[in-house]
Amino acid sequence: QVHLVESGGGLVQAGGSRRLSCAASGRTISSYAMGWFRQAPGKERELVAAINWSDSNRFYADSVKGRFTISRDNAKSTVYLQMNSLKPEDTAVYYCAAKLGSMRLREDEYHYWGQGTQVTVSS
Repeated sequence: QVHLVESGGGLVQAGGSRRLSCAASGRTISSYAMGWFRQAPGKERELVAAINWSDSNRFYADSVKGRFTISRDNAKSTVYLQMNSLKPEDTAVYYCAAKLGSMRLREDEYHYWGQGTQVTVSS
């Protein structure tokens, strides 16, 4: 069992930056691919970024490419999402998720989820 807790959300002005953290406990995440998803009001949850267990492969949604960076520190069992040049359309609840094995892009392939952290970008 992997327990995930996100932190770092809050209110930020457009153009600003925010770093989200996802701390894992229960098991080491060194064998897990990790993903950051988000869900805006009235919209489906979408994958924002993903990273494989060894950090040799990363994925970014087109909407955040060049602005967001996913990273991981397996020694600390923590995954990060650095968000720069934030836009009002980035406003959402951001979720951290983990899956054993290879990185995948489908939500239903992730086994463990955090409770989410709200990011609100004001214009």
